[in-house]
Amino acid sequence: MNTPLQIAVIVVSLALTAAGVALLTRAAASIVQVVRLGEPDRTRTGDPGARTTTLVREFLGHTRMARLPVVAVAHWFTMVGFGFLFFTLVTAYGQIFDPHFTLWLVGAFPPYEWVAEGLSVIGTVGILTLIAIRQKHHPRREGRSSRFFGSNFWQAYFVELVILGVMVCILLLRSLEYALDAEHADALHYPFGQILGSAFDGLSAGTLENLIVLIAGIKIVISMTWAVTIGLNTTMGVAWHRFLAFPNIWFKRNPTPTRVGPSTTSLGPLQPISIKGQVLDFENVDELDEDAALGVGAVEKFTWKGLLDFSTCTECGRCQSQCPAWNTDKPLSPKMLILSLRDHLHAKAPWLLASEEARKDSPSEARAHAERPLIGDTGYSVEDPLSAYNTESGVIDPDVLWSCVTCGACVEQCPVDIEHVDHIVDMRRYQVLIESAFPNELNGLFKNLEKNGNPWGLKPRLRMDWAKGLSFEIKQVGVDIEDLTEVEYLFWVGCAGAYEDRQKKTSAAIAELLNEAGVQFAVLGDGESCTGDSARRSGNEFLFQQLAMQNVEVLNESRAQKIVVSCAHCFNTIQNEYPQLGGNYEVVHHTQLLNRLVRDKKLTPVAPIEGGTTSTATYHDPCYIGRHNGIYEPPRELIGSLPGIELKEMPRNQERAFCCGAGGARMWMEEKIGKRINLTRTEEAVATGADTIAVGCPFCRVMLSDGLTAQQSEGAAREEVQVLDVAQMLLAAVQRGKEPEAVEQ
Repeated sequence: MNTPLQIAVIVVSLALTAAGVALLTRAAASIVQVVRLGEPDRTRTGDPGARTTTLVREFLGHTRMARLPVVAVAHWFTMVGFGFLFFTLVTAYGQIFDPHFTLWLVGAFPPYEWVAEGLSVIGTVGILTLIAIRQKHHPRREGRSSRFFGSNFWQAYFVELVILGVMVCILLLRSLEYALDAEHADALHYPFGQILGSAFDGLSAGTLENLIVLIAGIKIVISMTWAVTIGLNTTMGVAWHRFLAFPNIWFKRNPTPTRVGPSTTSLGPLQPISIKGQVLDFENVDELDEDAALGVGAVEKFTWKGLLDFSTCTECGRCQSQCPAWNTDKPLSPKMLILSLRDHLHAKAPWLLASEEARKDSPSEARAHAERPLIGDTGYSVEDPLSAYNTESGVIDPDVLWSCVTCGACVEQCPVDIEHVDHIVDMRRYQVLIESAFPNELNGLFKNLEKNGNPWGLKPRLRMDWAKGLSFEIKQVGVDIEDLTEVEYLFWVGCAGAYEDRQKKTSAAIAELLNEAGVQFAVLGDGESCTGDSARRSGNEFLFQQLAMQNVEVLNESRAQKIVVSCAHCFNTIQNEYPQLGGNYEVVHHTQLLNRLVRDKKLTPVAPIEGGTTSTATYHDPCYIGRHNGIYEPPRELIGSLPGIELKEMPRNQERAFCCGAGGARMWMEEKIGKRINLTRTEEAVATGADTIAVGCPFCRVMLSDGLTAQQSEGAAREEVQVLDVAQMLLAAVQRGKEPEAVEQ
């Protein structure tokens, strides 16, 4: 051909391609350099086969996207089309030189043609669906409740329009190819192209050739404009996640399901403090260098996986939409926290990568970011949620950092496996251990744990008070038995179970049920101490190690093997984190064990007396046995086994359950911003119309009981509604017809 149009298209296409490839290559190299600034993490490459399998499953199965089914389907076809239709871009390069060009071997192969056209059609529908969903849930309609609140909209619009433009170009090219080859074309080779191809009937061959060259050129220009744009914007996660999601998923902490639950997310155990990739040995802590960083006080002190997390964020906002802090008008948005760290990292990178001499000539922005504190007051105001993130002072506001309840909803929801909770706790560690900057309420918690081994600061000799009044003896290790090989289970009562008046009833109920079922068990009594969950999640790793090592020593000396626990936080800590310190035990939650005893007919719930009314119960999933450990069905089966009780689910349940607000040491801190999390959850429970709010964790019981009391005092909840542990509900059913005093336990 060699027409002026063709020459112009070739020149523009090749020039833009050269620029796009160069900028894209430079940007990719820059991202690699930036990620390598992070601290070593040698735990991310084990079991490569399982990692690869998990990556393929999450990629092709879209398992993490499936929580929003319509989005998942639309995104799957868009994603697959983006990869497979690269071959159509290669074809376009050939077509700007020769409009009749087809790929060698596969270009006229019907299966390839059907897939290419099919993906183009479905991909077009898919991207239009995603555009419609973004508009439906736009912040201008939904305000702060929109999961897209705080996302970069111009970037999202740009990417969506690029994909739409590419898909339309492919369909137009196939239609023009059909019209140009009308004498030999048929439905076998142009399944969809033939439909639109008829619109070009009557055009001359020369005109069709020029149109093919023009549309092919437009397709190349669209594609290379995308390459240039993301090459100039290394923080454009909505585009870069197409490449970075693969390594981020492959390097996730758990390549296979955890011991307790089916999850491969980074929930369950927190990782110990590491320095230069080596786990800190707290027994030799005095030998540390004075400048050793405990936790993260500067963005480059995150591990390289953390820095990869920041760059991978897609800004989809799933984490934000599920966050209990964000949903109760607090400044913490897991999404915007990650975006703030990402932007700060890339702005500071030129200074970090420069030599000492070259730093003098670093860009002013890089120098400014080098001087910014990672945690610092941003002047946040409730009226302007973005004020916690759009600032030139601190990167992360203290109120953002300390609003987290570590419920794990963000990690569980993230489709690209970002580990938000780990990063938040690492920053808390630095604030507590190095800066001594933490909420005042935690002073009392730390002192009580150090002095008496429990958050209330009560004497260890009072740990057995919960058992007073029971009609049978509770065996105690070191008093009634020599060690735990003489019984089947150690009953880990926990601090709340021993000291908190409401939870004492749960401890007594569990003991009565185990005794009724003939299960041999014992307790540690005053040999038990706090597991350290609140200390660790508030950042006081030293105190956690002290408590945990003491407990592991006692458990190992007592020859513990099987442990039943009533507190979700104790369960998670003993099951998942004590193995880090040499404590390996078989741990079950009391709802699991009691459900097993009912199934095995060792406990038999009795129906209400004839004529008794059916009551209803709604079950609140504790985050630390639910999301963190995948235990959802045993407590529900147990409630379902109780005659005369109907289970009513709250709208947010199981992996999407809303936190009670007590995790992450928030149990011991006042909520001074926004609405109380426990009130929001209690309102949701009361709205089901249930007579009983069933719980399986003492933290949840305290928070929901307080929330219910507030609701009842305002007349927003019926006076007869109550909060009960599942064990208490089972005991009442097992002991129907017995003396009322026994049922009240």
